[in-house]
Amino acid sequence: MLEPALDSQLTYDLTSKSAFSSENDSFTSRSFAALLAKNNVPLSHKNIADNYMIIKRVFKFQMCLGRISNVEKSLLEKYDFNILEYTTVQQMYNELILLQKWSSSEDEQMKNDSDEILQIRVKELKFLESNSYAAVTNELYTGYKALEQYLREISKFQGSAQTIGTLKF
Repeated sequence: MLEPALDSQLTYDLTSKSAFSSENDSFTSRSFAALLAKNNVPLSHKNIADNYMIIKRVFKFQMCLGRISNVEKSLLEKYDFNILEYTTVQQMYNELILLQKWSSSEDEQMKNDSDEILQIRVKELKFLESNSYAAVTNELYTGYKALEQYLREISKFQGSAQTIGTLKF
């Protein structure tokens, strides 16, 4: 009597479905990024995301971008952040929450570091995209997907080619 109940519990994936959801419903990392984007997003994050989306749609990262410098890497290490290639989705979400908090902080150094770290992350993402994610070898480290989804959610150019087409350069 207890065996069938235990077997059904083992096949149930707690990370993908709610107890109140039907078979067609599932939770994705996109929903978490959307919730994160609905938080109080600093204007600097929105500007960085807008710049990223414009560059992605116009240039499509066809040129090879350089990796981050040692100074940028030391700033990441100062706050115990891995490079983007070795960041999991959960680590990236935690990092984005911290960066949002730091951007709204009263400490000016913390605000500057938060903006700088996000720009470093976008630079790493551009490098990975220009190399077609060749540097990412493990399916566990997919923090770059979470970062890209966050940038897409907070940008006012959410992938709309029509909106970007109306821009005047």
